[in-house]
Amino acid sequence: MKFKSLIVAAAIILTAVSLYAAKTDPGQVVDSGSFGIFVNGKRVATETFSVNQSPTGSLAKSQLKLDDGGGSQTSELEISPTGQLRRYEWHEQSPGKGESIVVPNGEFLSERLTPAPGEKPFEQPFLIGTNTSILDDYFFLHREILAWRYLASACTQNHGSFQCRSGKAQLGALVPRQRSSLLVNIQYLSREKVNIGGVERELTKFSLNSESGDWFIWLDDSLKLVRILIPAENTEVLRD
Repeated sequence: MKFKSLIVAAAIILTAVSLYAAKTDPGQVVDSGSFGIFVNGKRVATETFSVNQSPTGSLAKSQLKLDDGGGSQTSELEISPTGQLRRYEWHEQSPGKGESIVVPNGEFLSERLTPAPGEKPFEQPFLIGTNTSILDDYFFLHREILAWRYLASACTQNHGSFQCRSGKAQLGALVPRQRSSLLVNIQYLSREKVNIGGVERELTKFSLNSESGDWFIWLDDSLKLVRILIPAENTEVLRD
């Protein structure tokens, strides 16, 4: 894979992908598929997702379904060509019907939350910029996009070997479901051989640390998220 220098803001998904891999066409699907979510070794949910890019920006969609049929929710994240948040929506389809919408309010962000049908919506402003990452609960695609942001701003790649600035990079994030913001420390750790579905693969490992806990993520050589491990919650996420 040939490294290309950054041309625009590091946050933009388009830059993160073209940086490492690709000539792209308008409307190209950058990534799509599904993640299986396992707790204590048992599959409990599936996240189906897609990321599309075009000259007008990038759109990331996810649908999360519990495997027992007990719940379903969706998210949709829209980012401008300069890496700024245009709009984020979360909708609970079952068992409830809540929704949350995050949009820019001048230089900052504002969230409009409707807990349930018939309940009065309320708004909460955040004094954080429109380049803030979205890391909502249960949507693991958002962690892949965060990793792309980090790679574009802090790393280069040559023949599968990553060279990243020493130490951790700190990125701001918003968790709409919790109506809170936080700082996430992300760091390149190593290349590592990992057994995925009985097949040994060499992947790139990163750590994510925040007030919500410690996570580890693995990307393949095409920069697609393959695995997430949350040790404190006995939770593992695997690409299907």
